[in-house]
Amino acid sequence: MSLAMAAIARVYQDSFTKRPSATLAATNGALSAFADVVAQTAQIFMTTPNRPPHKPEFEPPRPKYDPIRTLRFFAFGTTMGPIIGRWNVFLENSFPLRSVGGKVSMAALGKRVAADQIVMAPIGLTMFVGMMGWMEGRSLQGIKQKYTDMYLPALTANYKIWPAAQLINFRYMPLPYRVPFQATCGVFWTLYLSLLNAREDKVGSV
Repeated sequence: MSLAMAAIARVYQDSFTKRPSATLAATNGALSAFADVVAQTAQIFMTTPNRPPHKPEFEPPRPKYDPIRTLRFFAFGTTMGPIIGRWNVFLENSFPLRSVGGKVSMAALGKRVAADQIVMAPIGLTMFVGMMGWMEGRSLQGIKQKYTDMYLPALTANYKIWPAAQLINFRYMPLPYRVPFQATCGVFWTLYLSLLNAREDKVGSV
């Protein structure tokens, strides 16, 4: 197992060295698509049909896997991969963690996380809501409504989870692996939002 992981890491590192933007696009796209597959699967299994005597006269159909939705996540992840990669390079150059003595500057680390959450988090979420709305075929008014419904709640939830994840990312992950690490955390982030949404839908239907 360790040999296989080492081989994968070597292939990834070689690809990143030769084609950084393409590598980040493909990696982030694949992990974003995987996150949606996990989220949809969880939603399907969490939606249990009602049974007699509590079964209503009309019961909405059980959700089915939507491959088009996964393609939308892949497209968004592919678009964002190189953007996040360049952003990480900017943070790396703007807030170097190690001084001449080699010690890690916690102040610089804090500035990286703060800059990421103040600047990139709102921008990334804005792009997510807008691109998803556009790919779903919504009208301009529909996209505005999507912003109204989910932007602030999602941004609030982001600030509860992502600062800690990015602290680990910026502190311990080498630059080539920061986008994959973030996308891997995104698997659990997408799953969390989907489960939360499913739970709220269930409560609202009682």
